[in-house]
Amino acid sequence: MSLAKALRSKPIAAIKGGAAVEQREDLLAVEEPLELRVGGRSVAVVMRTPGHDRELAAGFLVSEGLVRERDAVLDLIRCRDESVPAEPGSEENIIDVVLAPGVEIDLSRLTRHVFTSSSCGICSRATIAAVRSQFPPIAAPLSPSRKVLAVLPDRLATAQEGFAATGGLHASGLFDARGVLEVAREDVGRHNALDKVIGWAFFENRLPLSGRILLVSGRVSFEIMQKALAAGIPCVAAISAPTSAAVEFAVASGQTLVGFLRGERMNVYAGTLSE
Repeated sequence: MSLAKALRSKPIAAIKGGAAVEQREDLLAVEEPLELRVGGRSVAVVMRTPGHDRELAAGFLVSEGLVRERDAVLDLIRCRDESVPAEPGSEENIIDVVLAPGVEIDLSRLTRHVFTSSSCGICSRATIAAVRSQFPPIAAPLSPSRKVLAVLPDRLATAQEGFAATGGLHASGLFDARGVLEVAREDVGRHNALDKVIGWAFFENRLPLSGRILLVSGRVSFEIMQKALAAGIPCVAAISAPTSAAVEFAVASGQTLVGFLRGERMNVYAGTLSE
């Protein structure tokens, strides 16, 4: 991630107790809209942190079940809305997906509303049943080692440059079964960070991500589990808690789900672990 685009400095009054007030600059995580288009047609506007936008767009399409194969996408280009006056940076907030010749996608399967905030989850879904029916259960479940899981939070933390600077960005990290970090992405939105990871795998022709462990920095929602399933990820772990819908989804999908991962302490909500 380019920290120059992802961070913004603003003046603040830092109160340190009593009458002590320090006037200084503080770094904030940038949150800006990104319009996603397919063949010139607008399909969504997501609030995200700039950086890895092509991955975000590709991951969005994969997790929505609109594309599966890398060859289906010819290119992802940045463009500008000619109907509005040009503004500095506006050309960076629109991405148009150019499909390969002969490829057609069914936009009626899109389960989000046109606008998706960085914090929304299942609230943006049309119906739960529609989401559950999109992707098959995990074919090869994974029972990761407890010792491997215990070291993942520290390994992800070393890759969270944006969070270290602002404290305001979520992260998703993809690990192999040995605990080796393959990719990490940050964003103001939890599901955006995961879409960027999925988009990375899409461009690298690594889907489905069998045998991998996904670690997310926040809580695990239904949407996080659905996205992980769309990418074929068999195990999801989180620093925080899962929701009831996330646990139910993991059980039904054959995914391993671990929450409150704090060193050697963790809760197993679905699936099993090995020693």
